[in-house]
Amino acid sequence: MLEKQLPVNFDRIEEMAEGDAEFRAELVSALYKSLSELKEKYLEGSELKDLEIISQIRHKVKPALALFEINVLNEVIQEGKDILTDKGFNEGFIAHLERFLDAVQDAIDQVALHLDVEKS
Repeated sequence: MLEKQLPVNFDRIEEMAEGDAEFRAELVSALYKSLSELKEKYLEGSELKDLEIISQIRHKVKPALALFEINVLNEVIQEGKDILTDKGFNEGFIAHLERFLDAVQDAIDQVALHLDVEKS
């Protein structure tokens, strides 16, 4: 039976923080901002049909997606890259955009739960 994978691997954050609560909070906050910017810029690029905006934000967040094992979102973004490369902003991209919005929102929501834990 296949387990549902969490959008973000918080074990990686714990490993990097090495028990430093302040650094952990900074990592969580930075990840939240990065995912929020990804959503905003991806939507902007989609609305304007501007491949450059989407390419830039995809490139910017790729290391964080790999580092924190945000695999589902990373796969969806790769799928979008393939669709845009092969067919541009067509119906296939619209369907992809819905999957992207679901995946990015799942990741943002999970990170937001950890932001609340950090508040004093």
